[in-house]
Amino acid sequence: MKRANRREFLKGAALGMGALAVGTRGMGLPKAWAAPPTLTTVTYLTPAYEDLFPPIQGFVDRLKEKHAGAVQVDFFHSGTLVKADDQTAALRAGTIHVMFHTSSYITRTFPILGITGLPGLVDELYRHGERLAMEGPLWKLINDSLAKDNTFMLTAGGAVLEPEYIWSGAQKVASLLDLKGKRCRIVSYEAEEALKPYGTAAARIPSSELYLAVQRGTVDATLANIGTVMGRKLYEQVKHCYKLPVTGFTISIFLLKSFWDKLPENAKAALWDAGKWYEENSAPMVNKKFYPEVYWPRIKQAGIQVFEPTQQEIEDFRQKSRPVWDWWKKQVGEQVGQRAIDLTMGKA
Repeated sequence: MKRANRREFLKGAALGMGALAVGTRGMGLPKAWAAPPTLTTVTYLTPAYEDLFPPIQGFVDRLKEKHAGAVQVDFFHSGTLVKADDQTAALRAGTIHVMFHTSSYITRTFPILGITGLPGLVDELYRHGERLAMEGPLWKLINDSLAKDNTFMLTAGGAVLEPEYIWSGAQKVASLLDLKGKRCRIVSYEAEEALKPYGTAAARIPSSELYLAVQRGTVDATLANIGTVMGRKLYEQVKHCYKLPVTGFTISIFLLKSFWDKLPENAKAALWDAGKWYEENSAPMVNKKFYPEVYWPRIKQAGIQVFEPTQQEIEDFRQKSRPVWDWWKKQVGEQVGQRAIDLTMGKA
């Protein structure tokens, strides 16, 4: 069967979803799902991400190999169908059904996801990923909030990935004082606000455009996870890493809640099984094995100097980050926000 290209797919998607809606109303749900549903699944990540891409491919493979009778999967990676900034709109429009997305990219759309990258708190969900587990209290709290936007997070991927540090080239950043006057690449609003007290100017640049931005000197420093540094070959451009855990993110799996709710039970069970596999084999394995055994040795081989923050700098950063927590709690609701922070810190 010939695979549709991006333009053909997007052109026909609206018609397909309309037909599905008519079929569901006219014939009833069981007949609408007479055949296994085909899930158009996307990620903007490329196979060059040796850390993040294999678990995503593993999720897809598990569905294809173990659950072909329950679901079919049409998988598009590397932004070939939908670019990173367009994924959420495509999900809402029904042109895609399952998306892998970086939580920090979409905190302005889904503020509750800010809990995965609050400055001064991110280490908690990095070191204690079990607090994000499927069906756990924090997972349920996040999904209760997402449900208001008709969105369902199947899994957060088992943990926050190793935090984002500050990487720099000729304009060395090796301390908080070095940040003054620097133009720094960020993704999330939380990161932008956390670095403001240190005199930085923020520039939101997607990872796909980051290599050229660093090469051309558009930014002096880059806030990034080590996976981005390696996956986008930034190690060719940067010379220094200031290892202050500023923010973080998860690579989570999202569906429309209304779509999830209407899926047949065997399709839900298939996705749940693959989600559990992904939760066990994504961030936990990447953080504990892949980064220390593969990526950090490559950083050393590349000659990049690593500077550890002092305890005084860590405390200063935490203190100056607290207003970001307060701002975030106003976005999600004081009670919900404080509950999420408590659960993140391991408080029942």
